[in-house]
Amino acid sequence: MDSETTPHAFQFTSTDGLRIACARWDSHEPSRGIVQIAHGLGEHIGRYLGLIEVLVGAGLVVYGNDHRGHGRTVLSSKQFGDFGEGGFRLLVEDMVRLSEIAKEEIPEKPLILLGHSMGSFAAQLYAFDHSYLLGGLALSGSGALDGVVRLAKSAPPGEDNILNAPFAPARTPFDWLSRDPAVVDVFMKDPLCFGALQPAANESFFAASSELADPSRLRQIRQDLPIYLFSGSEDPVGQQLEGVRLLIDRYHQAGIRDINHHFYQGGRHEMLNEINRGEVQTNLLLWISAALHNKLSHPTR
Repeated sequence: MDSETTPHAFQFTSTDGLRIACARWDSHEPSRGIVQIAHGLGEHIGRYLGLIEVLVGAGLVVYGNDHRGHGRTVLSSKQFGDFGEGGFRLLVEDMVRLSEIAKEEIPEKPLILLGHSMGSFAAQLYAFDHSYLLGGLALSGSGALDGVVRLAKSAPPGEDNILNAPFAPARTPFDWLSRDPAVVDVFMKDPLCFGALQPAANESFFAASSELADPSRLRQIRQDLPIYLFSGSEDPVGQQLEGVRLLIDRYHQAGIRDINHHFYQGGRHEMLNEINRGEVQTNLLLWISAALHNKLSHPTR
């Protein structure tokens, strides 16, 4: 990695005393804005370095953290998948705190929140009460969490990998992540990656599903917030786009006006790590640029 994308590592202390591992990547160019990345279940912010290089190269400052129970925020591998007593909601509050830090360090610049998978559901929850902090919301590998919960509950007895089931016979337990076997293999070999949340954490995650579908909560999102969703047509988390379309419809019903999306035929869960990731990154960057231009053109919004 070159010096332009060398991270500045730091920590902050969450309300329960947990030290949250974070990083900031600066561009040598004058900052156009901030992108905050919320990673998915079982991974860490280090898996996004390819995208971060693209964003930094486009004059954006990037912030990210390893969620509680993930990556370098855990003290030992036994804590992987454990959110602690604060559960999923405290994970979301950690994201809000990182946004506040970013805006304190880089005032007057709009912030784009990019959430992937579990991080996208956290970002959905974040937007209910904190959309005023955002210049845009991008959701990757997302959908309707209540649909994911129904899918998990419908698993046949003994089926503990319902997300991989559509790809049987599968080469690995993680074929659902990407059509690129190298991506899957690197994930499986990464000592900071794992496959499932611990039971209490999973329960707190799934417990957010009813709130995320609540029309009254959805109407609390700022109606002029630009939202961008991108998903693969074969993503089981998005229920092969059914859940993504449902989420878009819910946002429309809530009065949100600026919604864009890209659906990629044949793509699986991690479109940023798919075989056409260059195209995906370009489309994401184009949307970010449009959202930043809109925000900078209307600074009082």
